[in-house]
Amino acid sequence: MARGMLFDPDHGWSYSNIGYGLVRELIEESTGMPIGRVISDLICQPLGLQSVNHWETPEQTASLIWDEADGYDPRWVFHGCLIGSVSDAAQLLHALFRGQLVREQTLGDMRARHVIGGAIPGRPWTECGYALGLMSGAVGDVGRAIGHSGGGPFSVNAVYHFPDRRDPVTVACFTSGQNEGVAEFEAVRIAGEV
Repeated sequence: MARGMLFDPDHGWSYSNIGYGLVRELIEESTGMPIGRVISDLICQPLGLQSVNHWETPEQTASLIWDEADGYDPRWVFHGCLIGSVSDAAQLLHALFRGQLVREQTLGDMRARHVIGGAIPGRPWTECGYALGLMSGAVGDVGRAIGHSGGGPFSVNAVYHFPDRRDPVTVACFTSGQNEGVAEFEAVRIAGEV
């Protein structure tokens, strides 16, 4: 921003974690609790998510299955990360789309997609977009996918809700490496078989 805006409002897109950092600060200020406690008390406990924790220290890394993560410091993601099981990741996103986490108007805002492009080489997207905190687009015959992919130095994940399936399904895939497309293709494959 020191060099000016990258584009006029509503005429471009660029991923940034700064907004998530500001949201974290607002949540902590309004609740008077650290974000890990807010997540545990207001989200994980009511949903019965046993494995999800706010990842704050290198010592917590011992709970991960990746040996490469040993000693990794999660604080490089200044707004925070969550760790937990694949099934709890899917349950968390599915609860969002069942209306269990936010008001209907907020969920509607999170579904409002801004198209930013077409196919991405090496990934399943045939149309790409971004909504409020969520990647949102089309992945071929499976239809729409709404969720998020992410990666670190030793693993990638893809957690997506597929609302166009006869029975909407939410799928989470975690894998080693740095190629988000591998996890995304697997999530799409699983959603297509359900």
